[in-house]
Amino acid sequence: MGNSIAQVNETKPAHKKYVLKKRTAQKTDYKVNYEQDLNEAQLQAVMANEGALLVIAGAGSGKTKTLTYRVARLIEDGISPQNILLLTFTKKAAHEMLSRASLVLDNRCEKVAGGTFHSFANIILRKYSSLLKLKNNFTIMDRSDCEDIINHIVGKMFPKKEKRFPKKSTILDMYSKSVNKETPTKQIISEEFPQFEHCTDKIIEVHKAYVTYKRENSVLDYDDLLLYLKLLLENNDNLRKKLSNEYKYIMVDEYQDTNTLQADVIKLLASEHNNIMAVGDDAQSIYSFRGANYRNIFDFPKIFPNTKIIKLEQNYRSTQNILKLTNTIISRAKEKYDKKLFSNITSCVKPALICAKDTQMEADFICQKILELLDEDISLSDICILTRNARMSYNLEIELSKRAIPYQKFGGPKFMETAHIKDITAHLRVLVNPDDIISLTRILLLLKGVGASTVNSIIPVIKGNLNPDIKLLPSNKLTSLNPLLKLLNKERDSIAKKKPQEIVSEILRYYRPILKDKYDDYSKREKDLDHFEYLSTQYSNLENFISDLALEPPDTSVEGMYKNNSDDEALTISTIHSAKGLEWDSVFIIGAVDGRFPSAYSFNSEEEMDEELRLMYVATTRAKNNLYITYPVDMYDYSMNMVLSKPSRFLDNIDEETLEVWDITEEI
Repeated sequence: MGNSIAQVNETKPAHKKYVLKKRTAQKTDYKVNYEQDLNEAQLQAVMANEGALLVIAGAGSGKTKTLTYRVARLIEDGISPQNILLLTFTKKAAHEMLSRASLVLDNRCEKVAGGTFHSFANIILRKYSSLLKLKNNFTIMDRSDCEDIINHIVGKMFPKKEKRFPKKSTILDMYSKSVNKETPTKQIISEEFPQFEHCTDKIIEVHKAYVTYKRENSVLDYDDLLLYLKLLLENNDNLRKKLSNEYKYIMVDEYQDTNTLQADVIKLLASEHNNIMAVGDDAQSIYSFRGANYRNIFDFPKIFPNTKIIKLEQNYRSTQNILKLTNTIISRAKEKYDKKLFSNITSCVKPALICAKDTQMEADFICQKILELLDEDISLSDICILTRNARMSYNLEIELSKRAIPYQKFGGPKFMETAHIKDITAHLRVLVNPDDIISLTRILLLLKGVGASTVNSIIPVIKGNLNPDIKLLPSNKLTSLNPLLKLLNKERDSIAKKKPQEIVSEILRYYRPILKDKYDDYSKREKDLDHFEYLSTQYSNLENFISDLALEPPDTSVEGMYKNNSDDEALTISTIHSAKGLEWDSVFIIGAVDGRFPSAYSFNSEEEMDEELRLMYVATTRAKNNLYITYPVDMYDYSMNMVLSKPSRFLDNIDEETLEVWDITEEI
């Protein structure tokens, strides 16, 4: 027996012994030298892998660079670009980041899924619309379209005007805040529009009718895009898991500007992995009037357990003297992530607070100082004048014009809000969605002899049916209808065959005689039509073109940006809200008088006062080298019936080592 065992042992191989060893990460041989290109905090954020990461990025601290390098690093680590989702607030920002990432690494970065929340929602909803019983050819309405629908509904439901009933724009604001804040309309009215509480029931009735109208006519507003995306993810577990597993690495820019609905969408998209990197700055949260929820950036670590927080505090924009002031200002915020910006840029020039006798002296000083800056070889395009609201620059604009100092003021008519561009867009929308009553009504009213009553009789017949041979109610006023229907029917049949530019060209050929007949300044407006046609050449699909016009409308019309001089170089006048994210060598913050900045309307609300403080912080952090804050001592406020004379309370008790105080004296 013993011999047989010995024989078996000789013929069978010996058993292998296995030892468990902890795996250590292999160091990747990166093409990009991340350690050389990034500071310590940026590198930490870029190299972070799994799990939730909150990057508190101070003004000018290289936020875009950090996001850009993280995209490149993930791809270098073998993550498929299609598994990365970059959500931003503008299409331009997403394009810039992915283009820069391609320069850092290679063109694989351009294959990353990137865009705005609304454009991402639009793509997903069109793909899975059937799950929500939506038609995938839905039209996205702009704000003025939504207001027109509400106006129509109010007129139909309550023909007799009620005293102190809110305007259509106010009603739309109520509904929008209700959706974005995920708060009942009744509560929104009570908390933010108490002056209309007496008609709460009627406002809610209109809201219900508005929702029904949109459903019946296959139209969505901006808020619907996010609302339906959330519903889609909440009510379809398999789809939520599929999308979450597809987008394994999610990055969100400007997280402090997200609303409650957007935060919920992000949570659902990251539900399978929690690999989410949010980048933002609580100190730059200034958009509550748009529905942004300041709490989101503070609640992020609660929503995503084990969140790692990294602060970017090295500033690459401003001098240390300017940062000393900005740090002092933001330190007074009631709630904040503690951080202290610092810079290696040194200068002997300190920010200055300038007291003027009145707004005229304030304007005179600014013009004189601008001329001095020009003598120091600072270009006009590197100078900006910031205001708390657009009306505060009136006196200054007059003085700049007198002295022939070129300036540009942003705030002209928006390209997509001009009547002639809305006319063209309405024709295109009807081609894609013949159920779009708002657009149908608009293009019918352009026809000679067609008024509101005629349109009301035509719409039920042609809605969803653009056949030119359709039998209409007999009327001698409809002679111009047949050419329109022929055009729409022909172009609708060829949508799949023609490029958007070809279709736009046909619509413009039909529309130009209408433009000439309708508008006295048609020659100026024609430039916009040419620009519109140029925009269409960048698309291969008409539906995508129309959606982008609604989601990412061009900023200004060709004639829309007010410029008081034809020179190419001009200084900028802008509101602080419009200037966020931008920078200039020299910045003037004008009208910094208590009662205007902060606004007197914020005096009784701690939250609103804190947002005003953050607005001052955003304004001061736009400057690279020179910062001047001016205030007049006899500014009369008609709403409060009093003279405002003290500088902004946000500048109280700041020592002269941080903020120099200048008095303007007239030369004799």
